[in-house]
Amino acid sequence: MDGPSWLAEMDRDGAIEEAAAAVDGSTRRTLLRRAAAIGGGAIGGAALLGAAAGTAGAAAEPPREARTLSATGLPASDVAILNFALTLEYLENAFYYEAEQSGALRGETLRFAQVVGNHERSHVLFLEGILGDSAVARPRFDFKGTTQEQGAFQATADVLENTGVHAYLGQAGRIKTKAVLAGAAAILPVEARHAAWIRDIRFSGGTDPASTPAPAAFEDGFGRQQILDIVASTGFIVG
Repeated sequence: MDGPSWLAEMDRDGAIEEAAAAVDGSTRRTLLRRAAAIGGGAIGGAALLGAAAGTAGAAAEPPREARTLSATGLPASDVAILNFALTLEYLENAFYYEAEQSGALRGETLRFAQVVGNHERSHVLFLEGILGDSAVARPRFDFKGTTQEQGAFQATADVLENTGVHAYLGQAGRIKTKAVLAGAAAILPVEARHAAWIRDIRFSGGTDPASTPAPAAFEDGFGRQQILDIVASTGFIVG
């Protein structure tokens, strides 16, 4: 296969030669206190808010069925998908780590980088734990100065997180193993929340529909080759 060595290594079973798919706790407590303060007829509404908030809680671990997964015995296509996801998580993990260390971020942007960086590190450990010796090698990165300036970091994080959403969504229907699907499904909404969060940071108060954290009722999944082309175009992976 033509292209960088990291791409060829990841495509051990030739699966990337597919045709590209179609393009393209404190806040919760405050909300409940405000709802309860309305009183009287709002009690039922406050209870409903409490129930809804409980369903949106963050999980500290992957789904139970995915915790003991091993690449041994998995279909080759699922292993390829896991390595595809791991490559993207390596990229995001390295990006946020470098940004955190740069000292260039401040305010909500710094908090975003710290929280999301921790999530991406957890994703890497989860996927590496499944893949073991089958894991693709960690690439080398050059982020071209985008971690050294707040505006550049925000714009790049916006692209990376939305790319991650498209990537996970694009592979969901191709996963053959239920436990692998459960693991990927637990990561996808987290990536979507990251994407919405950084979009809100960048464009808070904006009226352009393109700046809306949740711009549409549906989302497209991208094929692997399309995602890899996007990643390759950044020049961030250098070896």
